[in-house]
Amino acid sequence: MEHDGASAERPLAAEPAAAPPSDAVGPVPAAAAEVFGTQLPRAERFVSHLASTGISWGLVGPREVPRLWDRHVLNCAVLTDLIDQDARVVDIGSGAGLPGLTIALRRPDLTVVLVEPLLRRATWLERVVADLGLRTVTVRRARAEELHGSEQADYVTARAVASLDRLAQWGLPLLRPNGQLLALKGRSAEEEVARTARAVAAAGGVSTDVVSVGAGVVEPPVTVVRVRVAAGRTGAAPAGKPPGAAGSARRRGGPRPGRRPPAH
Repeated sequence: MEHDGASAERPLAAEPAAAPPSDAVGPVPAAAAEVFGTQLPRAERFVSHLASTGISWGLVGPREVPRLWDRHVLNCAVLTDLIDQDARVVDIGSGAGLPGLTIALRRPDLTVVLVEPLLRRATWLERVVADLGLRTVTVRRARAEELHGSEQADYVTARAVASLDRLAQWGLPLLRPNGQLLALKGRSAEEEVARTARAVAAAGGVSTDVVSVGAGVVEPPVTVVRVRVAAGRTGAAPAGKPPGAAGSARRRGGPRPGRRPPAH
């Protein structure tokens, strides 16, 4: 997903939209119980938010409602298979909470920071987090590069935010020593890794691999590009904006599942 400019913000709805008819979302997939366990009721409520206020506030395309579970929520939640216990996760360009909120829902042991620059989306996230009672989740209205030097995490996650070289510039400075950037990507992940290898290394990546998660839960499994930073890094983020930050109004924004995500 692209970052769009502040001028793209629209007024917030005065009141939350009513919950959608249950048949609009469709039945809860059997895999959802396996993925979310005791957190399934919260996950269902999150899907209800996506299908109602997510649409009225412009975060979700109406056509995505029937496939929210399979195409978005479960696909994002299985990313936690790659995340260690009790870790701190920063999700950049959170938008509709994909993958950030699904990570927090599936793994209450994690501390999750949702980073979203647009007021409309950040406000929606704050209201949903409060409604779901997710005490381990914080929303920060900012661009990722604005948090360099003030935010550090074990993992940085992103879905459909930008190309891997830009993600590395924005996300790697937020990582602690030996931390990992986990980017949900599509079938062209291997080609993108090869094309951006030099830029990722310049941003601090010491190893990059492409892994699949969710086999047996989602079909097809989800493709993730994993970038590690050095175990011996100081953890200090560079000052100022990363290369290419100037004139980047289009990079602002967050996930919008109404835009077709990359095929897995």
